[in-house]
Amino acid sequence: MSTPVRGTSVDIPTADGIADAYLAHPDDGLAHPAVLLYMNAFGLRPFLESMADRIAAEGYTVLLPNVFYRQGRAPLVELPAPPALIDPATDPVLLERLGALMQGHTAEDAVRDADAYLRWLADSPLTVDGPAGITGYCLGAILALRTAAAHPDRVAAAAGFHGGLLAPEAADSPHLAAHRVTGELYFGHADQDPSLPAEQIERLAKALTEAGVRHTCEVYEGAPHGFTQADSTAYRAEADARHWAALLALLKRAL
Repeated sequence: MSTPVRGTSVDIPTADGIADAYLAHPDDGLAHPAVLLYMNAFGLRPFLESMADRIAAEGYTVLLPNVFYRQGRAPLVELPAPPALIDPATDPVLLERLGALMQGHTAEDAVRDADAYLRWLADSPLTVDGPAGITGYCLGAILALRTAAAHPDRVAAAAGFHGGLLAPEAADSPHLAAHRVTGELYFGHADQDPSLPAEQIERLAKALTEAGVRHTCEVYEGAPHGFTQADSTAYRAEADARHWAALLALLKRAL
């Protein structure tokens, strides 16, 4: 049964500055397992806060940071006012701005920031002792994998949904660090996603298998990139429901 949730804005000290973030937790005065929620490129916004709230209602303390904090506090892009839906394909200015934000966030940034986020969660009186869980969306799926690999002792499980560029032929590809992961991983891939073609899906699964990582990689048929994001034109209710079932089952097993 879900519980009432309290959500607040918090600032997270990092090696490179202060990351603004949203924190959600059960409003019961107790400590709960920690979950780090990595945003997609659209950034920290009310819809993602509602996702954090939903996870928190299941009994977790959830931190949702603005991973682009080096370029300013959220919001960093102008998005359509609800009920209008986000559609980068019809907004070249938004698409250009999102590309610049993502290019300005490096793999090294991700690893340093993950240390700060996980440390902040571990030090919070709202979390229990022990490793955290992670979930990430689009760009956040890459960050989830990088964090699980860079901080294996602090990550019990990580999930990524409709992530792109998880296993490209690049020297800093996220999949190349699979051998460092000790937690359980789950990936829900969109099969209509040009940023994650079949060869990358296969390359990622092979790397995880060869590394002996406990993992599940599933392809959501008919789902486009961004299928969990209900404030965008990419949203698909059936795929989103499947994502919630997989994510909550993973967190329940691991935390």
